[in-house]
Order: sequence, then C-alpha cells, then structure tokens
Amino acid sequence: MRNAHDNELTLIVINLRDSYMGFKKNKRDYMKINTSMPERLEPFFLKEIETANRYFSINDFGSSWHHLERAHIIGQPYPYHHTLVHWKMFQFGIKRKDIREIVGQIPRLLVGGVKSFVGEIPVGNTGGANVKPLKSMEICAELNKIIEENK
Repeated sequence: MRNAHDNELTLIVINLRDSYMGFKKNKRDYMKINTSMPERLEPFFLKEIETANRYFSINDFGSSWHHLERAHIIGQPYPYHHTLVHWKMFQFGIKRKDIREIVGQIPRLLVGGVKSFVGEIPVGNTGGANVKPLKSMEICAELNKIIEENK
C-alpha cells in the first residue's frame, strides 16, 4: 500500500529523471544536442585550421594562434571540431614549450567536447589557457555573420 511519502518520492525521482534527460515543460528549455557541424560551416572551420598551420610553419606564432582562436569559436558547438581545436592548441603549447597552455588545454580536451554535445558552451570563448574556460565572450561581427549564415 502506497502512502503520501511514496508518492512524493516518486515525483522527486521522475523530476530528477526528466531533468537529467533534458525533458522540460517549455520547448525553449529543451537541451540542445549537437553532433556534427553543418556542411556549409565546415569549410570556414577548415580554412582557419589550415591558415593556423601555415602561419605556424613560418614561425608566425601570433597569427597562428589567432586563427586557432577563430577555429575554436566556429567549432565550439560541435564536439569533434571543438575537441580538434583544443588538440591543436595543446600541440601548439608543446611546440612552443608553453607549460601554461599545455596544462590549460588538458581539462579542455577532457570536457570541451562533452559540453559541446549537450549545448553547454560559453559562446565566443576563444579556447586558450589565457581565458577562463567558462567565460562567454563577444564574437566579432565577421565570424558571427559566417556562423549565423551557415548553421
């Protein structure tokens, strides 16, 4: 025989389950799950990665890093692309013998893709160890236009 306490406990369990699974009452409250980058957006992402690699190969590290940050902003909502940029940033840190960047990228590599998958990212964050991992930042008009027109 069930009592009021059992009913209360059942409601708590259902609410926890629904919250964990992303079920909410309002459509706007649903958790957004990202899996892959839109085909129209991927060329912009790849261009930033290629440009970063090219600048790095000629020892223009400032320009290389700038394009890694741009790639991070574009790829951040998408788990694979987000993780790839953090891997590139980790490699950048190793090649430059930058301990702060190496250490700063490790937690980002472990958690960044997961946060992208569930849509919990600090929009506009440039991804480097010089920026707090959960800090949202303004996206420049040019990148914002690319993202908005190609998502």
